[in-house]
Amino acid sequence: MLKERQGIIVWLYNLKHAKTLRRYGNVQYVSKKLKYVVIYCDSTQYDSIYDKISSLPYVKGVQPSFKPYIKTEYQNSKPDKAKEYDYKLGL
Repeated sequence: MLKERQGIIVWLYNLKHAKTLRRYGNVQYVSKKLKYVVIYCDSTQYDSIYDKISSLPYVKGVQPSFKPYIKTEYQNSKPDKAKEYDYKLGL
């Protein structure tokens, strides 16, 4: 059974501490240029982990991931007939 996961974006002062964030969840991505880490944790433990991470001295900022809240169903999912006809002709 899969658990619901929530992403946390952690902005760091120095990437030296990125490895220590593994104890709070699964480290999915580390950006060396922008100095941030994407961590995924269980959604049931999200609030406690968010508070723990934001209180760490080497953390510049913490943001929640809004991926679960983004609507993926679009209004007009049917392609335009005129454009489709032009593509078939090679125009």
